[in-house]
Amino acid sequence: MSNDPLAPGNWREYYRRTGQRPPRPTLLFALAKFDQPGIAVDLGCGGGRDAVELLRQGWTVHGVDSAADAGSVTTSRADFPDTGSFDFINQPFQDADWPENALTNSSFALPFCTAPDFARVWHNIETRIAAGGRFAGHLFGPNDSWFGRDGITFHTKDEVEALFAGWEFELFDEEEDDSITPRGNAKHWHIWHLVAVKR
Repeated sequence: MSNDPLAPGNWREYYRRTGQRPPRPTLLFALAKFDQPGIAVDLGCGGGRDAVELLRQGWTVHGVDSAADAGSVTTSRADFPDTGSFDFINQPFQDADWPENALTNSSFALPFCTAPDFARVWHNIETRIAAGGRFAGHLFGPNDSWFGRDGITFHTKDEVEALFAGWEFELFDEEEDDSITPRGNAKHWHIWHLVAVKR
């Protein structure tokens, strides 16, 4: 099996290695801003590490992922809760249809589309989050070691700020770090950690 992090067929092993990790801090930060649960969309729900936390807190979750295994991996987790409601949409972001929502979460997933597809997906995100709702997630910066790869979109700080015109940042952190990926590859990360409320 290929070691390429984007190679088809590698996702189940990736979910196995990462599935028991805690929910992303960006999601927890955003959830703490809400007085009550509502409808959430988890773009790139993967092995369910964020979806499970949303469900645990009583949210109705629409998980979107192009990997067919993602839905069954999520619902078969030992910690899959009785609270909330989970609907799995097995489509790429650019083809998926999801409802208006109070929270769209996309942890380390949204950059994995071409620039034209990203623009279309972002339009859908922006128009389907209700006023007062939030986006939580991550984008990749131009110093990332994957910069220039086909099928991945990167954003400078100015581009991130332009993307969120009309929003208010509640969290806007930049990270650059060298680490080993869950698949065992050396990686330099350049990441924007984001939570923003739609005005």
